[in-house]
Amino acid sequence: MKLRPIDISIAGLFVALMAIGANVAPYLTIGGVPITLQLLFAIFAGVLLGSRLAAISMTAYMVVGLIGVPVFAQFKGGFATLLGPTFGFVVSFIFVAYAAGKLVEAKVNPKLPTFFMASFIGVILNYVIGTHWMYVAFLFWLETHEGFSYLVAWSWMLLYLPLDIAVAVFAAVISPRMYKAVKRTRLTQKQRAA
Repeated sequence: MKLRPIDISIAGLFVALMAIGANVAPYLTIGGVPITLQLLFAIFAGVLLGSRLAAISMTAYMVVGLIGVPVFAQFKGGFATLLGPTFGFVVSFIFVAYAAGKLVEAKVNPKLPTFFMASFIGVILNYVIGTHWMYVAFLFWLETHEGFSYLVAWSWMLLYLPLDIAVAVFAAVISPRMYKAVKRTRLTQKQRAA
């Protein structure tokens, strides 16, 4: 995939949006997991950038954080975050963006149900990857409370579920207009380049 300067700029914009979304409420946590808007921006990245560019953008976000820039939740960064219980959610954003993009790309003229499916598949991937990482982190390399189990890890995530369902619905409802606007802009750019 050849990246044009505009692609790099837009991917960079989503790296910045992820950093902002990570720290909307930097010290508000439930069960050790911070509340963020990153899931929303990861879904938007997939829908608006397409699967490949969105995955590149989310990977760039992860790399920026790993090299030490404090772009993760609670203004964290560096390689030590790999061992944190929430790093799986950062990894999941790559898959969320890619899957959302693939689902929308599969349709010539995607309608509202496609955007709903893309959003909710994104939520499922975020929960599955992130919660499994959190469980493994607490089980193997972090101190945890006695009685911590797989069921406890998932029960913590149930506290987030209403918020994430609202995020998915919001993303699905807003995405069609954004998608059409971006599609028109890209078409105009192609016509000018021709």
